[in-house]
Amino acid sequence: MTKTTHFGFKTVSETEKAHKVAEVFDSVAARYNLMNDLMSVGLHRFWKRFAVEVSGAKPGDQILDIAGGTADLTALFTEQVGETGQVWLTDINNAMLTIGRDRMLNEGVAIPVAQCDAEKLPFPDNFFDHVSVAFGLRNMTHKEIALKEMLRVLRPGGSLVVLEFSKVWKPLQPFYDAYSFKMLPIMGKLVAKDEESYRYLAESIRMHPSQEELKQLMQQVGFERVEFFNLTGGVVALHRGYKF
Repeated sequence: MTKTTHFGFKTVSETEKAHKVAEVFDSVAARYNLMNDLMSVGLHRFWKRFAVEVSGAKPGDQILDIAGGTADLTALFTEQVGETGQVWLTDINNAMLTIGRDRMLNEGVAIPVAQCDAEKLPFPDNFFDHVSVAFGLRNMTHKEIALKEMLRVLRPGGSLVVLEFSKVWKPLQPFYDAYSFKMLPIMGKLVAKDEESYRYLAESIRMHPSQEELKQLMQQVGFERVEFFNLTGGVVALHRGYKF
């Protein structure tokens, strides 16, 4: 029997979801950064900087940026770890990864890059000091498998930071829903020429685990001292866990 999962509010086969997610990012890659600035009114830049600060990354560290896409976190981590450290930029989507790689090269920084699936990371055990995934976990078909892989490649004492859309503060829910389901698709149509991808974004956020549910999932796969920080009224949450 074919295994199914969700793609936004739709039920699809697991294979179909992978193809559909790929189509979304192939479609929006060229306008991805512009849309992020418009959708979050620039706040995504502060969320990402907070994630890097909370990670505990320091000069000389080895960092893995999963679903790193256009390299926002990679660029910040590169500053943090300095010349003695190293940041790997990875993404499953070639269009996004190419934009991130070219951006770093244009800034005069050559970094290692790998196109790979977070559920099958091509790195040895205990290899990285810190792992990050920003706005990518909710698109993964088997989140628990991906989290186990992140745990595997972390060194003992290392941290994982997960920055992701989450469950908004209840009094804000009606306004957030109106914005998500009405404004986002319109912005996607006008700016990225893709209404459906931004409708999927709104739906995928609702299907993602809540703050407490994601905390429990991280604990179940083996992360310790897991905690989360609500940002912008819970629109986004930053989860942090350690490997000991």
